[in-house]
Amino acid sequence: MEYVYSALLLHKAGQKLTAKKMEDVLTAAGVTADKGRIKALLAALQDVDIDEALKSSSMPMAVAAAPGGAAEAAPAAEEKKEEEEEKEEEDVAGLGSLFG
Repeated sequence: MEYVYSALLLHKAGQKLTAKKMEDVLTAAGVTADKGRIKALLAALQDVDIDEALKSSSMPMAVAAAPGGAAEAAPAAEEKKEEEEEKEEEDVAGLGSLFG
């Protein structure tokens, strides 16, 4: 993953993706760079529009993550709201007995 991260960092900084620059980024991060892996990644990214790839890949993940989390959070929030309403009703009933 660190190789992909180095490519993304260089892309975000507006730098041209080269083996030397990727090696420098990896070295700065404390990773021993494998020149073969760098060349393979550069070859794989040669015809890829990175901005477009990021847009198309990030949307489904965000959408896919929302329903599961929302489905689990909704019942818990609903239960908490019901508990608060019941407590509030009990409090109001107790005040009513004071003024009887």
